[in-house]
Amino acid sequence: MEFFKKYLLPGFVFQSVVIGGGYATGRELVEFFFSSGPLGGVLGLLMSGLVFGLVLAAGFEFARVTQAYDYRHFCRALLGRGWVIFEIAFIVLLLLILSVIGSAAGELTSVSFGVPSVVGTLVLMALIALLTFSGSEAIKKVLAAWSFLLYFVYAALLLLAFLKFGDAISGVFSATAVGDGWIKSGVLYSGYNLAVLPAVLFAVKGQKSRRESVGSGLMAGAIAVVPAVLFFVAMMALYPEIGTAPVPASMLMAALEMPVLSFLFQVVVFGTFVETGTALLHAVNERLDASFTEMGREMPQFARPLVAVGILAVAIIAGTYFGIIDLIASGYGFLTLVFIAVLVVPLLTIGVWRAIRGEEKNA
Repeated sequence: MEFFKKYLLPGFVFQSVVIGGGYATGRELVEFFFSSGPLGGVLGLLMSGLVFGLVLAAGFEFARVTQAYDYRHFCRALLGRGWVIFEIAFIVLLLLILSVIGSAAGELTSVSFGVPSVVGTLVLMALIALLTFSGSEAIKKVLAAWSFLLYFVYAALLLLAFLKFGDAISGVFSATAVGDGWIKSGVLYSGYNLAVLPAVLFAVKGQKSRRESVGSGLMAGAIAVVPAVLFFVAMMALYPEIGTAPVPASMLMAALEMPVLSFLFQVVVFGTFVETGTALLHAVNERLDASFTEMGREMPQFARPLVAVGILAVAIIAGTYFGIIDLIASGYGFLTLVFIAVLVVPLLTIGVWRAIRGEEKNA
C-alpha cells in the first residue's frame, strides 16, 4: 500500500487529469499522431511518455525540496515574479478544458441516453462539487479507482479489436512506413499536457526522498501514456478512414458491434471528464487555500464546491455563447510553446539545479 501511495498514485492522478481533456475520444490522438503513420504514432506517444516522465520527475522533486504543493507556490519558487505568466496561461487552458468537457459530457449523455444535454452537464457539475467538497484524500482514492477501470476497458478494447480486425491492424503496421515528425509531435503533445503538472502536486505531499519523487515521476509518464498507446493501436483497425471521424472512439465502437463494451466505454469516458474537472478545480482550490493560509485564515470547506461549480459554469457559458473554445483553440499551438517556455524548460534546468542544491543544503 505504501509503494502504491508513493510511487503509483501520482501517476494515476496525472493520467486522470490528462485523459478527460485529451485522448478519451481519440480525436487528440488523430490530431497529433496520425500524420506520422501507425508506427510513427506509437513512437510519438512513447516520446511523450519519456518527456512526461522526465519533467514530472523534476517537478515532483522540486516540489518536495521546496515544499511547494500548490501551483502558486510552486511557480513562484520556480519562476519568481514570472509566475504570473504561468497563472494567466493556466487559467486560459483551464477555461478551455472545462468548456470542452462540459460540452462533451452533455453531448455524450444526450447521444447515449436520449436525455437533454443539460442533464449531462448538471450531473458533471454535481459530481465535481461532491468530490471537491470531500477533499484531497477522497479525490486521490476516486481517481485511482477509476483509473483501474479505465485500464481494464482500454485493454479489453485492444483485445477485441485484435480478435475482430487483427489481420487489418497487423497489415497496416507492416505496410505503412514510419512518417516524419513523430519526435516533434511527441514533444508538443506533452508540452501543453504538462501544464497540468501543478494540479497533481497534492498527490506527492507524502514523499520523503528523491528516490520516491523521481521514481514516481518516471512511472507517471508510463502510466499516463499506456492507455493512449492501447487506444491508438486499436484505432488502426480502421486506418486511415478513422482519421476523418469527429469522434474516432464512436466509429471504432460501431465497427466492433458490441453494445455492452460501447456502454461501458461511454461510462468510463464520462468518468474521465469528472476526473479531469475535479483535479483541475481542486488545484484552484488548493491555490486559494494557500492564499487564505498566508493571510492567517482558513478557507471554508463549503467554499470549495462553490468555487468549482462557479468556474465550471463560467467556462461552459463562455464556451457556448461567446465562442471561447474556437478563440482559444486557434491559439493552442501558442499555448503549447508558452508552457514549454515557462514550465518545461525552467524545470529541466533551473528546477533540477535548485532541487540538487536544496538537497545538498538539507543534507
